[in-house]
Formats: sequence, structure tokens, C-alpha cells
Amino acid sequence: MVHEPLGTRTSSPLVFELCGLARAEAEAIAARVAERHPAYDVELDGALDAGRPGRHLLRLTPRGPATPGLPLSDDLLADLLAPLAAGTITMTGHQRELLTAAVDAEGGPGRYVEQIFWDWAGPLDLTRFISAWQSVAEREAVLRASFDWSGAARLVLHERAVVEVVRHVHAAVGWSELLRQDRARGFELYRPGLLRVSLLDGPPDTTGAGRSPTRVLVTYHRALLDERGARLLLRQFYRSYLAGGMLPGGDRRPDIRDHSEWLARQDPAGAREFWAAAAPPAGAAVSPGRPGGPPRHAEGPGRIQRRLRPPQTSRLRSWAAGRGAGESSALHVVWALLLYRAAGADGPLPVAFGVHLSGRDMSLRAAADIPGLLGNPLPMTVTVDPAAPLVDLLLQVRDAALDLDPYAWVCADRIQEWSGRAPGPGLTETTVRFDNPPELPENLRAELAAQGIRVGVPRSAGGDTTLPVTLVAHYDAEGALVLTALYDRARFTDTDASGTLSQCLHLLRSLPEHPDETFTVADALRLLGSSEVPRMTPPGPGGSRLALAVLRAGEAQADVVCLVTVPGVTPGAYDTLVHEHAGPERIVLLSVTGRAVSPGTLQEMLGPGRQLILCGAGPAGRVALEIARRTAEQTGETPAVVMTGVGGAAESAQALSRALRAVRARST
Repeated sequence: MVHEPLGTRTSSPLVFELCGLARAEAEAIAARVAERHPAYDVELDGALDAGRPGRHLLRLTPRGPATPGLPLSDDLLADLLAPLAAGTITMTGHQRELLTAAVDAEGGPGRYVEQIFWDWAGPLDLTRFISAWQSVAEREAVLRASFDWSGAARLVLHERAVVEVVRHVHAAVGWSELLRQDRARGFELYRPGLLRVSLLDGPPDTTGAGRSPTRVLVTYHRALLDERGARLLLRQFYRSYLAGGMLPGGDRRPDIRDHSEWLARQDPAGAREFWAAAAPPAGAAVSPGRPGGPPRHAEGPGRIQRRLRPPQTSRLRSWAAGRGAGESSALHVVWALLLYRAAGADGPLPVAFGVHLSGRDMSLRAAADIPGLLGNPLPMTVTVDPAAPLVDLLLQVRDAALDLDPYAWVCADRIQEWSGRAPGPGLTETTVRFDNPPELPENLRAELAAQGIRVGVPRSAGGDTTLPVTLVAHYDAEGALVLTALYDRARFTDTDASGTLSQCLHLLRSLPEHPDETFTVADALRLLGSSEVPRMTPPGPGGSRLALAVLRAGEAQADVVCLVTVPGVTPGAYDTLVHEHAGPERIVLLSVTGRAVSPGTLQEMLGPGRQLILCGAGPAGRVALEIARRTAEQTGETPAVVMTGVGGAAESAQALSRALRAVRARST
């Protein structure tokens, strides 16, 4: 797509040249814009040049007064550049946060990839296995979804997606290596198929007891599904497998589309009033460690797991229940104590941490069975007073969690806005998540057993966090409470993470031994004795960056193509364009992170007679548009902006090259 922003000129239609599209495709884009943006009259002209098919002019004329030079909204840009798929839906706030983190190249494609696994004993028909997963994809919209982040971040729902299933023989790859390789592959988030399955056959049986179990690994992206959603899909898979590999009927509803519509209907008035008072105050203790950790020493996520034995878990449950609370409240109390201790305070102090809710306790029919990422980490604030009885803190965290439940649909950026806090660091630095995944129904387990199939309980094989620390709790098959610390190794060392988790378990074991109602918060803190308070490395410097590099000198007096790159541009797209785009243009690369670009920065690239063409793939299109708009305002010159949606490196390069040739054709 080619567009020339109007700067400060009087209001006039927005004009876009669509390149490389058949007439029906251009009409589909025009229809989508007309449906979703009624403030404009939409007109699609005929092909611009009979000798060059695939070029169409799209005019958007404001129906009422419009502000001159008003930049394109993210929603309009998203609808112009979105794939021609079945439809798009708005993402939840937590999904946007995870997607933003994932498309940033730091950490590699394996970030925010989740894995669950279990053992399958008994007969396994591979053809039926593959068909069963494909049948689930045909009924569940979430498995046909991909992400688009060209403008406003959206979920794109496709008509079809393939669930990749690969079977590995035992001698070909070990289990640990398979886990590592499959995670490192990551996903191309702009394509559907964000869940895949691997089978690893067990070693040959030499005892005569029967065939060794096959291990099943399901890998999926965290921005698409939570573990509960993955297990709900697994339940559907078993039903499909038992039915011969084919589920009857069409799409199962409700699904993520119904959830999106439900979110759009929510009145924010009550939530705004609640969060204006309940959001963490500026001075709350939020850090799991004291400042002064070592410089950044490692990259990527860390994962440490500890287990509270079943008898200890039972005592903890009884201790909390006797005081009118659950074991999740006991865990919240312990985490609040650790945050308070890390702050080094003497008197009462508010502490805040995230509490992750599944988001499925809502007034939407059968919401509990919707696979997807519906939940949200919400900030919980409680006041820790060393002089107060510990039971008061237990009841305080219990009540705070109950107060959060009606607002599980509210995203963190809106909470920050409603709290009156200035944009910047998040409201919390840790999250506590208590997982309670759905069990496999007994009737399904019995039907599997009738066919000689025994399946284990799925277990998590990894995890990631956008915060310095996320604490995940769940029960294992023996009823023991298992705690997993997921942490950013650039902020928290392995030693400090291990120490924090050990202190957490020590408190959980020790609190039931002190049933006296006069037992205070200070008494609980003294249980940690002289154990070392963890340290946490401060965040690295902000990502403000502006760099200009010449990729191709071009011919004298030729136009200048400025490739704008930001986090989220598909790696290799611009390299492919420079290599394959034939033309006389000078090509430069402008890397932008966290700052505006002055038009003066670009003037040095231009000589007499040269025209500037700004080029942006995916999210860089928004930045290129803003640069062009500022240039038009300050200099009166209007650079052309060439944009394409999110896609593969070769696809993006081809789309940009077509549009660049269209700009060249206009000027010759």
C-alpha cells in the first residue's frame, strides 16, 4: 500500500494505492473498511494502469469535519493491512502485552512458548491421531488464529489451519533434546497453526510386558492459550480420537469470538471507580529483591521448582481453612511477607503483586469451556503491618482476591490509566498464579481404557514471564503443592531465585505450626531468621535508539528508499528486499526505538532532485507514516509511504517491491 500524508493541508480524502491485488481482493478491503469505519465514505477506483494490473485507488472521504493532518488511527491502519482472512477480533490486554514482548527480537523465537506432555500407553493409530487433531482445529477457532500487529494488534481468524504432528523414533532424538529443539523453533505468529504436537516413541520393550509408552508433547504460544485452554483442547482431541478421528458439527460455540463480543459490551464505569482506589499506590513494595544485584549476567527465562509434600500440603490447607481462607490465600500471605522483607521496612507498608485469574468466571454461557487466553494478571494491594496478627493479613488477602474477581477482564494498561499513575513501569514486578486445570472426565478415561489406552496427567515442561518473577502453584497427582518460579535471568540470578523459592516453602511449612491467634506478622518474618534477602538487578537502560545505515548506494540523482525498522518487523524482510529489488534507488536503513524522528535527520540523505520514499513492513508502517506526517508539517514536502502487513520475509519483500515499482512508475 502507498500513501502520502497531507501534513497541515486542509481536510481532504485519505487516498491509498493498493498494489498487487486482484479486483476482488481490493473490493474486499474496501468493504471491510466501509463496514468498520462508518465515519468515511469509501470509494474504490478502477485499475490505475491497464498495462500494470493489480493497482487500485482507495479513497476515504470524511463524512463530517475532520482535523487536518490527523494521523491514521491504529484501527484503520490494521483494517487496511490485515490479511484477507475470515475475520479479525480484538485481543485482550494481556495478549497484547505478551505479543509485544514476543515480537521483539530479544530472546529469540523460543520466548513465550509453552509445552505440556504426558505418556500414552496402549495402541496409537497415527492416522487417526492426526485426523483427530485436525478435526479439533476445524471446530475450534482459536486453533485457526494468527496474530497481526501492523496497526492495532488483532487476532486473525482463518478458514483453515493445519495442526502439525510429527512422530520421532526413540533412537533419533532424546527427550531433553526434543524439548529444547521444539521450543527453540518458536512460531511464525502471523501464520495460523500456533499449536503443534510431537510424539516420541519409547524404547523397544525387552521384558515382554508390552509396548513402551509413547510420550506426547504439545507446544503452543503463550499469547494464544493458557494451560487450561490447552487442556480443554486436549479433551476435545480425545473425544475426536474415540470417534474415529472426526468430531461432528461445525464450530463449537461459545469461543474466543463470543468472548471478544462480551468484552466489548462491558461498562467500564464500575471498574474505573474500583481501580481508582484499589490500584497500588506509588510507594508500594513490589520488588522481590533489594537493589544491587550483579550486572546483567544471563539472558532468557529461568525455571526452578520445589514441592511441598502431601502431608505438609494437607496441614497448610487445614490451617488456612480453619481461619476462613484457602491455601491460595496462604500463598498470597507468604509472598506479601517476602516482598515486605525485601523492601527493608520497619512499620506498616502496602505491598503489591499480580494475581492471575483465569477470566472464565463471567456471565457468558459455558465460559469455563472456552479455550484461549481469557485471563489477566491483576494487581493486588495489601498492607503488611508487623504488629498485626497474621490472621488479619490472611483475611485481608482473601478479601482482596474476592474483590478482584469481577474485574478479571480489565487489562493492566487501563488500570494504570484509571489509577492516575503516569505511563511508565508496570504496577507490579511479580505475579502469583494458582493453576487449577480441568481434569479429564471419567467417562472419557473409561472409553480410552476400553480401547486399551491409558493416558497420564499432562505436566508442564517450561514457562516464561514478562516480569522479573512469576510464581506458579499447582497440585501434582499425589496432592502435593508444587511451586515453580519463572524468572528473568537478566534481573534475578539463579541463586537468588532459588533462595526466594526456598524461603517461600519454609514459610508455608512453618505457618501451620503456629496456630495461636496472637501470632503476628513480625513473628512470621522471624521464622526466616538470618536467611539472605535476595538482590535484584535494575532494568537495563531504555531502548531509545536511532541509527542510520546505507545498504545500497544507488545511482546518482536516484530516489532514496528509507527502510524503517522497529521491533516486530519480520527478520530478513529488508535484507531480502535489498537483494531482490531491481532499481536505481539509494536504499538506507533507519532503526528507530523509543523516540521520534526529526525530519532534519532525513534531509541529509537527500541531494538535489532526490525524492524520499519511506518504507515500513508490519509495525514499521505506523512509524513511517508519522515520520512522513511530521516531514510534511515542517518542510512542506510529502514523502510517499510504502507499507505492507505482517508476513514472511520473502512475502514482505515482494509486497514492498511491488509498491516501490508503482511509486517509480508514477514519477516517470
